[in-house]
Amino acid sequence: MARLVLLRHGQSQWNLENRFTGWVDVPLSPKGVQEAKQAGEKLRGFSFNRAFTSVLKRANDTLQLALETIGQSTIPIEKDRALNERMYGDLQGLDKAETAKKFGDEQVKIWRRSYDVRPPGGESLKDTAERVLPYYEQTIKPFILKGETILIAAHGNSLRALVMELEQLSREQVLELNIPTGAPLLYELDAQGRTLDHRYL
Repeated sequence: MARLVLLRHGQSQWNLENRFTGWVDVPLSPKGVQEAKQAGEKLRGFSFNRAFTSVLKRANDTLQLALETIGQSTIPIEKDRALNERMYGDLQGLDKAETAKKFGDEQVKIWRRSYDVRPPGGESLKDTAERVLPYYEQTIKPFILKGETILIAAHGNSLRALVMELEQLSREQVLELNIPTGAPLLYELDAQGRTLDHRYL
């Protein structure tokens, strides 16, 4: 049986400021640094074979802090933009509350949570899945099939795309899916890479 842990980065400075972040490379907030270390504490007892992350600093730093906490910072790590957060286009850098006032709460929720509606100039969750899932299948899943224990540190929407696949969620179910920052999500997978069980640690 393989084990896969998904870890959304700790709170970023723009999470704290309630801004749309997307591909803007903002750092962790002080709380985010703490969340990353606390995630590491929850991962004590795991022995990871390798880790994967996006090219964005907030995910890289979360991964490094978590691995340092459990004394495994020398495992192989692969960074790829396929795991980046969805690109929010014209919304990047905007305050979420002000954006809701301008466009309406319902429209902003659709942009943030729906499956195939793109924000202006940005990516939908479907677009994000179209880069995350092939990368998972081609690059990460072969190690799952070998029975390895894998850690992925990424972002709310790149992980939502992966969770949608791992749990076979519908478009309606994924609308309500929210992955908290700094909370490790464990999947136990069978020899074919299918989900047997999953839970937050």
